[in-house]
Amino acid sequence: MEQINNIQVVPCTNSNYLKPFTVHYSQNGTKKSWDFMRTHDSVSVLIFNTTSHCFVLVKQFRPAVYMCEWERSKPAPPQPEGEEGGEGSNPAAPEEPKAPQEGEEAASHPDQPPASAGVTYELCAGLVDKPNLSLEEIARQEVLEECGYDVPVTKLRRITSYRSGVGVTGAKQTMFYAEVSDENRVGEGGGKLQEGELIEVVKVPLHEAMTFAYDESVPKTMGVIFSFIWFHSNMSPKYKISTNV
Repeated sequence: MEQINNIQVVPCTNSNYLKPFTVHYSQNGTKKSWDFMRTHDSVSVLIFNTTSHCFVLVKQFRPAVYMCEWERSKPAPPQPEGEEGGEGSNPAAPEEPKAPQEGEEAASHPDQPPASAGVTYELCAGLVDKPNLSLEEIARQEVLEECGYDVPVTKLRRITSYRSGVGVTGAKQTMFYAEVSDENRVGEGGGKLQEGELIEVVKVPLHEAMTFAYDESVPKTMGVIFSFIWFHSNMSPKYKISTNV
């Protein structure tokens, strides 16, 4: 799907998407510290095509997943001196990426995993970074940009909202459900190329959805699994399908 090379890991000193902080506090008289990231909330959309009876997902390369898989595939080198976690630091805080080393390009690493190691299946989703738009309007834009369907805001059904990444970000994601047909398809989707998005639109047949959800060999987000379970619990009678896996 992708060709990934010339990887270089550098400190994140300025970002429009996340900012690291450490909070100091007392809990029941005990002083504690915790590292966290401030980031945007987000929306996601479970899209069901009533013409083809398929779920519409997106598939894309995720650098964070790729680096985690790289670290998993090779022994991590010793932690540099002076970087041991101090008292009250996050007990499960992830270490800084060790492969490749900071500032080191990865072109010469023969153990670099294939790009597919960082590709995941996800719901259509996007950041809540437009204060002048409602969550529904942002969700509608994402469906159009990523998947090519024009869905009226009134056709978006709110499923629920939940906290994601509670140990690191604590951001809130709001999930919607949208039924579309082939008549709603007005574009190819794929995201905004001018923003560097490379998104592949994929379909999962309704009768294969639960098998897909529980197949651990297929990398996917929790949102995909949860939304498929929600659909089978709430929409199955409408489409007369079995919820057996």
